Amino acid sequence: MAPHSDRPTYYQELRKAGYSRRDFLKFCATIAAYMGLEASGVAQVAQAMQVKPRVPVIWLHFQECTCCSESFVRSSHPIVADILLDKLSLDYTETLMAPSGHQAEKSLRDTMTKYKGEYVLCIEGSVPMEADGVYCMIGGKTALSILEEVAADAKAVIAWGSCASNGCVQAAKPNPTGATPIHKLIKGKPIIKVPGCPPIGEVMAGVLVHLITFGTIPELDGSGRPKAFYSKRVHDTCYRRPFYDAGLFVETFDDENAKKGYCLYKVGCKGPMTYNACGVVKWNGGTSFPIQSGHPCFGCSEENFWDAGALYIRSQPFPGFGIEADADDLGKAALAVTGIGIAGHAVMTNIRKGKLIDTVIDEGKESEKEI
Repeated sequence: MAPHSDRPTYYQELRKAGYSRRDFLKFCATIAAYMGLEASGVAQVAQAMQVKPRVPVIWLHFQECTCCSESFVRSSHPIVADILLDKLSLDYTETLMAPSGHQAEKSLRDTMTKYKGEYVLCIEGSVPMEADGVYCMIGGKTALSILEEVAADAKAVIAWGSCASNGCVQAAKPNPTGATPIHKLIKGKPIIKVPGCPPIGEVMAGVLVHLITFGTIPELDGSGRPKAFYSKRVHDTCYRRPFYDAGLFVETFDDENAKKGYCLYKVGCKGPMTYNACGVVKWNGGTSFPIQSGHPCFGCSEENFWDAGALYIRSQPFPGFGIEADADDLGKAALAVTGIGIAGHAVMTNIRKGKLIDTVIDEGKESEKEI
């Protein structure tokens, strides 16, 4: 990415905004940790943000509710919103930019022309393909025509949220608008999917920082998602996992098991088949995530999650312990194992006691012989 003298670095923008170097380094350390980098990665992030000019970004909105931008703005770290979003995205974003109408269009054109081949295209929302795209039009142009035009000279494309990544609720059956995710419409460009409804603000920041630091897209999984944030199931990092392993489940939302914080699998939790960082990064400064708030995971970072099954009905069967087993079987198995364990413990205890008694008797007999 060629530098432009007219674009200040991120560090310069931070200092101008009143942040200290300590604040800057803390931010770099936090983001590096979220990205899964080693200690040396903090220095790389800090160096990149000190010397590299701000990345030009065009941020488009199509069929969506703007929850991705809302999540980003409300990130727990103020630098994410103040610098990565506000300063970085100032080139063009319909939701947050000050200009409107012809002025907004001029900002878009100027960015596309001046930074041809350098800008990053961020997209919220799916693109409607039915009825010639009439369901989403901006300035008399269809979402598809705008997408194709702006993506043509983009360095990379980021699909923010499930709408852009997998179609989300708009693409649910019968999908009347023909809502289509971005990767099915744009070819020949690096595309990063950051699904979630919405994705976590710090996850979004981590993706941008990776682009800034290394100048390349992060390593992606088979679905096109950054491995740093989508390599583990919500189930694997869930604090309720021990209850699942023990066969202890919430049966209804108002039962005693719910009050005890048991596993939510039976009331529809999709954590066992959902890949996301919810249980690790969480929302609102690491305060909570849906499961911690008592609600089952919807699986919103997975494709077709709206059509994959009823939201509050458990998925059956579920592959557990190397076999196909549902929650009832797991519960019975856990109880059976517990019963076997208790019985085994009793048997071993009696064997040990028997051996001890025999030893005492033998020692007594030896003593009598000596007398």
